[in-house]
Amino acid sequence: MTSSTSAPVGRPRSGARRLPTATAREEILDAAAELFAQRGYAATSTRLIAETVGIRQASLYYHFANKEQILAELLEATVRPSLAYAGELAVKELEPVAALHDLVKYDVGVLLGARWNIGILYALPEVASEPFARFRREREQLRLAYRRLAAAATADTVEDPDTTGDLVFGLVESVIGMRRDLPVLSSPAKLQRSVAAAALRLVGAGKQPELLG
Repeated sequence: MTSSTSAPVGRPRSGARRLPTATAREEILDAAAELFAQRGYAATSTRLIAETVGIRQASLYYHFANKEQILAELLEATVRPSLAYAGELAVKELEPVAALHDLVKYDVGVLLGARWNIGILYALPEVASEPFARFRREREQLRLAYRRLAAAATADTVEDPDTTGDLVFGLVESVIGMRRDLPVLSSPAKLQRSVAAAALRLVGAGKQPELLG
């Protein structure tokens, strides 16, 4: 007779849990993010990730087939919330300048709010390979959302709105480098506002007092 309660995978943990309220999958992602960001992707093995969590390597493979799948999920988590938010803004039919401001502010918040600065791994050669195709596709969709908003916000005031949209996109992602070089940011909320204001200047919108909050 089988028990109605599923048996745990692998042996008991070797130490205290990293995130007491998280699932095992979430703990694996958290440990991998820390190791990838601090040690590097190539220097981090699935065995090390499992040891950091306090589980057997076999237990990790119950949740993830390989290291590439872990990184892909982490990378997708850096763009998917902002891509979804861009869709919500489109439904709201805001003025383009206001929508661009809100998307930049939100997107910067996502990149700064993550527990580990996983965005520094965007430039890894491995990210150009097939396991990361969905991440690349979603990141490109987010870039195109910025292009559309920049084109609508410029209202023919700039010669190349696509390039301007790409500049705004690059400005947003520049906070990844800032977070790497300045581990302690004095005020993430202030940086969100500053980047959003700079984005409006890039599209020639100038100061928008109603958007300064």
